[in-house]
Amino acid sequence: MESQILDVRSVSKTERHPRIFAAYDALAAAESFVLVNDHDPKHLRDEFDREHPGSFSWDYENRDDGDWRVRISKLTSTALPRIVGDSAAEGSSGAVWNLAARDRTLDANVISLPAGDGIAEHVGPDLDVLVHVVSGSGTLVTERGDVALVPGALVWLPKRSRRAFAAGSDGLRYLTVHQRKKMLGLSPRPAGAAR
Repeated sequence: MESQILDVRSVSKTERHPRIFAAYDALAAAESFVLVNDHDPKHLRDEFDREHPGSFSWDYENRDDGDWRVRISKLTSTALPRIVGDSAAEGSSGAVWNLAARDRTLDANVISLPAGDGIAEHVGPDLDVLVHVVSGSGTLVTERGDVALVPGALVWLPKRSRRAFAAGSDGLRYLTVHQRKKMLGLSPRPAGAAR
């Protein structure tokens, strides 16, 4: 069977990685392609290690200046389940961890609030959020009263609900999980539109 070749030497640098990951995503398990690049794609390898640890192979076939060739093989049907963080790891304040996988449908963050700190009253985003209290204590302030936050509590924050958080005397650390927010995209102004 003839190998697929993906030559990105004439592709703009901003389009290279998206095109390579799209080619990889289109592979079935046990299939591969040969990437042709004008330099050693070691930063791409770092991305593959973050996004698909243990589920791909990377074999150099040529290392000539201007003609680097790497066979990238897909070893599993999907990315493998893996540990992506530690909700108990020390961190300062604010968002001390977030889910950073490129191809995901979820967002998740670990929020750490020092003793007496908080998040001011606000209206939540247009999506539901699940909160899991990891450590410490505090209060969730709602339109109709306060909810005590203790380790192990699972709290549902309906979309657009008004809320505020206040950390207790031992601080507050919690994990949030919600559907991934759509990226804000800029689109060109239609021809003839007022400025």
